[in-house]
Amino acid sequence: YSVPAEQVVIEQEMATLAPRRKEHIRLAAVADILRAGETVFARAGYAGATMAEIAESANVPKANLHYYFKNKLSLYQAVLDNTLTLWLTETDGIRSDAHPAEALGNYIRAKMRLTATHPDASRVFANEMLHGAPHLGEYLRTELKTLVDEKARVIEHWAAKGLMDAVDARHLFFTIWAATQTYADFQPQVCAVLGKSKLSRAELEHATEQLVRLILKGCGIVASQHNAGKP
Repeated sequence: YSVPAEQVVIEQEMATLAPRRKEHIRLAAVADILRAGETVFARAGYAGATMAEIAESANVPKANLHYYFKNKLSLYQAVLDNTLTLWLTETDGIRSDAHPAEALGNYIRAKMRLTATHPDASRVFANEMLHGAPHLGEYLRTELKTLVDEKARVIEHWAAKGLMDAVDARHLFFTIWAATQTYADFQPQVCAVLGKSKLSRAELEHATEQLVRLILKGCGIVASQHNAGKP
């Protein structure tokens, strides 16, 4: 008796789908745990947070939490790593062949979107910095410094081509980071001064576009000239 070719194909497809389904479930579970970790670490800090609280926030049994992260430190490090990955991936558009109006504008908009979608991640990072970066110090001195040095050279290249004023590129990044992350880290202050209980999407978009204009104008970047050259 020979197995029909159609059945063989179906069985092969099922064999390949099963691992993908398991991987999808794993990634979804890890994403839920990381978001719960952001929430609990932002509220309680590393010292005050517990795995039990994070498991409850993620709506998973504590045993499942330990299946993915063996202890609180490994989970905390994963939250920080995920935050940096989200933030720093957005620097990919800062390239020498791009125009600074588009590259910096898109970077600022992306950082503001992440402020809105991952405010607790920003607060966890800020708390880590306030405590002297005990878990990120080496990364900041090596990998982050290397990346910022690389992007600073791009900005210096733009200035040399006359696309923008000569600025201290590293301090420009500090300014962008501070201006974007303040909407998460100091949200109560922002809302209090604006007389709001929470920033609406429209208000955040307004703040974003104002920040883009301020940075571009402060760097002597004329966005209209760039846009005029587009078809």
